[in-house]
Amino acid sequence: MTIERRDMTVEIREKMRGGNGQAEITKLSGTLPGNVRLFAQIRLTPGSSIGYHVHEAETEMFAFVSGKGRVQDDDEFRSVSAGDSMITFPGHGHGVENTGDEDLILIAAIVKE
Repeated sequence: MTIERRDMTVEIREKMRGGNGQAEITKLSGTLPGNVRLFAQIRLTPGSSIGYHVHEAETEMFAFVSGKGRVQDDDEFRSVSAGDSMITFPGHGHGVENTGDEDLILIAAIVKE
């Protein structure tokens, strides 16, 4: 199945998960397998963030496409940029912040256990 950009839905979330600014979420498919909760591109403008949160009974994966940022992986903080990825397994938490001068764009997928 191929999905054209014009058929993708875009949602703006203010202060996502208690973060700053806004996140633009482009859902990359309207139809997902039963165990997939999210498959999307997320755009964070400079200074915007997704607040720290814990995943229960699901795994979230990020692939950073462009920009620069900082992630919190449980209690650890790391810088990220294009080409990096991150996986958060059940019972663990994460947050992400755009620390650069351009948009931080990532692909996110959430798979339920």
